[in-house]
Amino acid sequence: MGESTLAGQAGAVVRDGLCSGCGACVLLGPGLEMALDGGYSRPRPVEGTSPTPASPVFDRVCPGRTVVAQRPEGSRPHATMGPVVAAAQGWATDAEFRFRGSSGGVLSALTAWLLDSGRASTVVGAAASPTAPTRTVTVRLTGRADALAAAGSRYAPVSNAAAAVLGTPDAAFVGKPCEVAAVRALARARGEAAPLLLSFFCAGTPSQDATDALVAELSGPTPPTALWYRGRGWPGRFTVVGEDGSRASVTYDESWGRVLGPAAQWRCKLCVDGVGDSADLVAADFWHTDERGYPSFAEGDGVSAVLARTTRGAEILAAAVEAGVLETAPLEVDDLAAVQPFQVRRRTTLWGRLAGVRLAGRAVPRYRGFGLWRHVLRAPRTQLRTASGSYSRARAGGGR
Repeated sequence: MGESTLAGQAGAVVRDGLCSGCGACVLLGPGLEMALDGGYSRPRPVEGTSPTPASPVFDRVCPGRTVVAQRPEGSRPHATMGPVVAAAQGWATDAEFRFRGSSGGVLSALTAWLLDSGRASTVVGAAASPTAPTRTVTVRLTGRADALAAAGSRYAPVSNAAAAVLGTPDAAFVGKPCEVAAVRALARARGEAAPLLLSFFCAGTPSQDATDALVAELSGPTPPTALWYRGRGWPGRFTVVGEDGSRASVTYDESWGRVLGPAAQWRCKLCVDGVGDSADLVAADFWHTDERGYPSFAEGDGVSAVLARTTRGAEILAAAVEAGVLETAPLEVDDLAAVQPFQVRRRTTLWGRLAGVRLAGRAVPRYRGFGLWRHVLRAPRTQLRTASGSYSRARAGGGR
């Protein structure tokens, strides 16, 4: 079809290895759907439908093509943590949300409060499939019970942007940074109101095959009746529940470090924004650190770092604290950066990764307004080493 159709535009991004699986292309016209392909969520034509003409805003919306840094009014920029209007440590006052959530339960408690208080008419999020708990699906949350059921991270493919509600001021959306960037860009391109955008720090989307392999390792061929990646404590364990109620689990460090993290898709290795730059409000693990400054994954009560990136986000945060939904404490953004070394490293070395991939003849997204050059000037030798390694990996076929 070429790029004269919407399916052709999306297909070109997939062929370049730059699809994040966000699902925003589905909103650009009829005839596309998201489905698992090679372990990742990818767009495909809906069988039996006529081709949709190419979208004039595709390149402005698709994170595989372009991501533009947000510079909200009243925010102060941070070199690696993004724009900030307000910052705090926070956790849900509801003990169940704090326990079930991946860190402090902040996003889960917020979504329940938004719905139950009438501040939001609908919230799009993600949860385990009710029929296949090893799969992750997009859901529409309606209240506390739904928010609690969806609490906890899902380190697997899902395409929430395909279900985003635009033009409705009291809608809310919870998604990965790439999904949030796409939804904001689409709202801007259409001149429509964006939903309240909630996000979280993201280290990448692993293949569904990685989850399946870890489940098989823990439980064998018997299908599990429940699976969670984290939560039920902080950081929590990757846990599979069998039909007889038995549980098998491994630590977060083992599940992410050994199996899930290495299976992250190629686009995530070129990501400029793992910190939810385009969100109104973003939550992150505020890890405890050891004497060397490295994050500690010892179990404890969850604590989130909460960054309001817009005045809208700051108002929601303040209202949630006033309503007793969240409890907060002061947070210095530099302290958050100190316990998020992966996010700092990915932002500060990205110029080198992009340069190496380009030299290898591979396509890369366009990133605008992120100030990547400042990191080149601060550590040019690091960028050269990174470029060399990325060149070798790209030439070896990484991402294909």
